[in-house]
Amino acid sequence: QELHSGRFWRGVLAEVVATLIFVGVVLGASAAPGPLAPALAGGLAAGGLVCTLGGPQANPALTLALLCTRKLSALRGAAGVLAQCAGATLASAAARAALPDDTGLVTRVSAAGTAGTALAWETFATFQLALAAFAAAEHAAPQAGLALGSAVATGALAAGPFSGGSMNPARSLGPAIVTGVWDDHWVS
Repeated sequence: QELHSGRFWRGVLAEVVATLIFVGVVLGASAAPGPLAPALAGGLAAGGLVCTLGGPQANPALTLALLCTRKLSALRGAAGVLAQCAGATLASAAARAALPDDTGLVTRVSAAGTAGTALAWETFATFQLALAAFAAAEHAAPQAGLALGSAVATGALAAGPFSGGSMNPARSLGPAIVTGVWDDHWVS
């Protein structure tokens, strides 16, 4: 019955569009040297998407957290994750076509640490993002957008030097699919 609901399909479409915008903005900013541009772009995009589109997660990790806490049905969660991965792949294909060099598209474990260190930082950053998302769910759009945008930027800046600071499996999956580069992909 949920499949016949217009609300369900609007939610799926919102996930595709939100993830496409978020990943596209982050990948475009990744062309700049250093971690500051993608972190700020991701934070601003996340905050803006919360304020304009409302509730899309645009992140399979957040969708999984909502599934585990029974705030989403299994069908809505599965459709959301598929939509997020599709949006990220479309954004990655567009970024690869538009950018002269696709090396900045893929999140990588840095030479500054090991894959284990990168996983620890990525886990911490994703946890603080999920915590902010759950706390922001109780607030109106401007406050929720500020909280989530700040959490995205903070997590990307903290984990970026070690893991790329993705905190978003779709953001990492899209470029991996498009470029074929899967080095230490399990960390992201």
